[in-house]
Amino acid sequence: MIIGVLGPEGSYSEKAAQTWILKHSLDSVGIQYFSDIEDAFLAVVQGKSDISIVPIENSIEGSVGVTLDLLLENGVEIVGEIVVKIEHCLLSKGGPEKIKVILSHPQGLAQCRHFLKKYFPEAELRSTGSTSHAARLAGEFEEMAAIASPEAAECYRLKVLLPNIQDRKENYTRFIALQAAGKSPDEQVLCVPEGKTGEPENSSHSAFKTSIIVYLEKDRPGALYEILGAFAKNKINLTRIESRPSKKELGDYYFYIDFEGHTGDVLIEETLKDIKSKTDTLKIVGSYPAFKA
Repeated sequence: MIIGVLGPEGSYSEKAAQTWILKHSLDSVGIQYFSDIEDAFLAVVQGKSDISIVPIENSIEGSVGVTLDLLLENGVEIVGEIVVKIEHCLLSKGGPEKIKVILSHPQGLAQCRHFLKKYFPEAELRSTGSTSHAARLAGEFEEMAAIASPEAAECYRLKVLLPNIQDRKENYTRFIALQAAGKSPDEQVLCVPEGKTGEPENSSHSAFKTSIIVYLEKDRPGALYEILGAFAKNKINLTRIESRPSKKELGDYYFYIDFEGHTGDVLIEETLKDIKSKTDTLKIVGSYPAFKA
């Protein structure tokens, strides 16, 4: 099995993949690194990977827009999620007094905004494709530093000048595991929680989540309320709702909704039929086990 992630080695995406491998006790797994989130995502669509693991949201900076857009535009299925605790460190070859340039992924820089303003107000901030890419570049010059993980420091032989520099102590990123849509059952990755086999029973009380995308082509008073009301009426708990511009015109949105339960449940199936009658587009992106630490 090949798992596609954002690289290079030492990224948080790789850490998410390692967690996925461990949880599913997978053998003979290779990790393929890609230069950006889009390439890692599309790898599973193009057959370059069996599974792709990409970030979808962070507890400080919110959703990853490129991942949301790609979920809408491509035929993929979410088969699982992984939550990784983020521990940003300031890494460098030299000492803090030499630092003139600080590198990281845009999310990394944003998650450490207050730290950078307070301690390195004169430093030039540069965006990179990933935190591990920043660490690799920082290994070239002593006046460069990177915001990346402790694993990246070890990987690229950098010193950890300061640990835990993110602006909020509780910093988590949620990753999703994807496979190409339409795979036959024997090709699918194991995505049933421990102790469960086959179709889920009473999964609204189990560890399953379902992700959907809805679009209201004709905006009208109460349109979104009708959709949310269908969940409330059936006592289905929403775990996330996010709007994303449709890119058709200003003020026009797709809605991304996660909720507890599995499409194999009769109650969930009936609710989705009700919602479909109220929307122009309903895309079911996947039903999968919720992450448990």
